[in-house]
Amino acid sequence: MDVERRMELATKGALEIVTEPELRTLFETNDSPSAYIGFEPSGYVHIGQFITAAKMAELQEAGVRLTVFLADWHAMINDKFGGDIKSIRVCGDYMRECFLALGVKDSARFVWANDLVGRPEYWEKFIRICKASTLMRIKRAMTIMGRTEDEAELDASKVMYPPMQAADIFQLEADIALAGMDQRRAHMLARDAAEKLGWKKPVALHTPLLMSLVGSGRMDPVEAKMSKSDPNSAIFLHDRPEDISRKMKNAFCPPEAENNPVLDVMRLIVFPKLGAVNIDRPAKYGGPLSFSSYDELAKTYASKGLHPQDLKKGAADSLVTILAPVRDHFQKRPETIDRLKGLTITR
Repeated sequence: MDVERRMELATKGALEIVTEPELRTLFETNDSPSAYIGFEPSGYVHIGQFITAAKMAELQEAGVRLTVFLADWHAMINDKFGGDIKSIRVCGDYMRECFLALGVKDSARFVWANDLVGRPEYWEKFIRICKASTLMRIKRAMTIMGRTEDEAELDASKVMYPPMQAADIFQLEADIALAGMDQRRAHMLARDAAEKLGWKKPVALHTPLLMSLVGSGRMDPVEAKMSKSDPNSAIFLHDRPEDISRKMKNAFCPPEAENNPVLDVMRLIVFPKLGAVNIDRPAKYGGPLSFSSYDELAKTYASKGLHPQDLKKGAADSLVTILAPVRDHFQKRPETIDRLKGLTITR
């Protein structure tokens, strides 16, 4: 596969690449570079991870060796499942199944944080990153774990999280650090430390974040993102068709295209996956509509040519179709999700 095709696969749908020339050089000089993406096992996986999973699969297609990092120690620091490491690992097993069901090839390497923390060289990297960073910079990066700077005053382990995430990247020798935009500060912390320490800087590849279904009125996409902590704001991969329809029916859907979570689902998930959308509409309201592009749909909606309830139904029907393979996967292999359902998920 030539460099142009590999670049096309790697950059498709990405919101930010730091930097694109570095990524091109990487593909020109390395036939099989490595990429890392980390996940904190913290609960059910929602459809926002469909975006990341698609990029993971595209990187694999581009010849990139993918490591999926299951951050069990990080989840313990972040008080997930009350800090119970056994429960966190049950969730990690479930997450692995989710990404395989979403199309990530099983050639991906799944690594636990626990596999790294017993190595002295990991903690040496952690300390060197801390020495190359200011406390203020590290505390600002705590937003990657959904925490504020002030929370470090009550629990000092919280301030360890960002430099640990940076150390993960270097310990795994990742050429590419992949994540949603909410993890940007960790990647920039790693790149800044690498420059100061003379280490190889990872290319940072960031995907867009899916908006909360309930709407937030916030302009910051990180603060407005879909969150598993509010079941009404998120559609989970394992939701039944009736659950998807109910949640989408109740979703915030303003008359304009801007800051519209239903259109966000169409733009970031439905059209990239399906390519076209058919919306079933009663004859008395104009009959069925078909759209071959997101821009066409958004333009029709903004001009009042499509009612919000019809848009919601089209989004729900599309998601039911897209998530059918995931539901089928867990029907055939229910063990991990059944174990997770038996646990108490803390926020």
